[in-house]
Amino acid sequence: MTLIDFAPRTRILHGPGTIEQLGALAAEFSVERALVVSDPGIVSAGHTRIGCDALSAAGIESLVFSDLEENPTTGDVQNGLSVAQQFQPQLLVGLGGGSSMDCAKGINFVYSCGGQMKDYWGTGKATAEMLPMIAVPTTAGTGSETQSFALISDADSHVKMACGDKRASCRVAILDPQLTLTQPAQLTALTGIDAIAHALETSVTTRRNAISLVFSREAWRLLAGNFPLVLEDGNCLEARAAMQLGACLAGVAIENSMLGATHSLANPLTASYGIVHGQAIAIMLPHVIRFNGKQCGDQYAELLSGTHALDDRLPKGTPDQLATFIEGLIDKAGLPRQLSSCGVEEERLEELASQASQQWTAQFNPRKVSVEDFKALYQAAF
Repeated sequence: MTLIDFAPRTRILHGPGTIEQLGALAAEFSVERALVVSDPGIVSAGHTRIGCDALSAAGIESLVFSDLEENPTTGDVQNGLSVAQQFQPQLLVGLGGGSSMDCAKGINFVYSCGGQMKDYWGTGKATAEMLPMIAVPTTAGTGSETQSFALISDADSHVKMACGDKRASCRVAILDPQLTLTQPAQLTALTGIDAIAHALETSVTTRRNAISLVFSREAWRLLAGNFPLVLEDGNCLEARAAMQLGACLAGVAIENSMLGATHSLANPLTASYGIVHGQAIAIMLPHVIRFNGKQCGDQYAELLSGTHALDDRLPKGTPDQLATFIEGLIDKAGLPRQLSSCGVEEERLEELASQASQQWTAQFNPRKVSVEDFKALYQAAF
């Protein structure tokens, strides 16, 4: 029997216009200053200003830090720390995609506990209480708003470090689907595939349990059913809202069941070749489904039969049929499905496989994966 330790730490508000409540929610923490971590694109879209105006209306002074990369690095965190040390915030707001939220968490670790980002690589390494944080995601992808982990890349080695502690969990997640309407089509595709992978991987990991499965199933239903709709019409607010909620629920599932081999395979591709995370996921996910399906076909069938009964747009059947369905979504999104299309050299597959085997999520995959298995998966995707 799997031990269940379910303690939701994040209050979730979902609906159009909910960003307007940012100030009132922040005021509940009795703070006077909030550091808002965002990215240049979100600032340009005007979303950051809406958030800052809501804070100002509640009497809270805000300062924006937006000097961060798409995959936040230890350098970004250090720059944000310098800003925080001068501003002395009492609250952090991560307003943007997963990069903004992860960077905000990273800043929170080093600002609240001292040291360097690498000191918190792993789990449970925070040494003090951390500032309260509110997440306002503007994409439907990472689910970082409901996870206690910050994913930060080492600026020198490019290795992605998962730094997790329950004290790093966001106190509040504000899901306003109107903020996702400005996403470019490519970003919608990349983040959507990532979220779908979260729903699928969490449904079969060795740490899945009865509670995590509730979130995995609902996330899968919302994401797989609405992803084609947002690809066809990026202005469909109803589909955007479903995707945003699905990504958030997949984040809750991750927090309680972790991820698997797809993410282990994706991280070295990003570190070595700069392949965007969602693109790396898109390439590897169908192959991992087929690989895992040889051992956990019943688990995939359980997921598919339950969600197909609620929405007949979703597939039912074998792991191979599921993988084919995912390949169809990737093709519809216009994303390549071969490593060779993304500049990966075949002679480096063994090196990449070795790196994949060292990724933290590999241990939670339902089927044990050796270095040779990782290499075979890369070769299948080449």
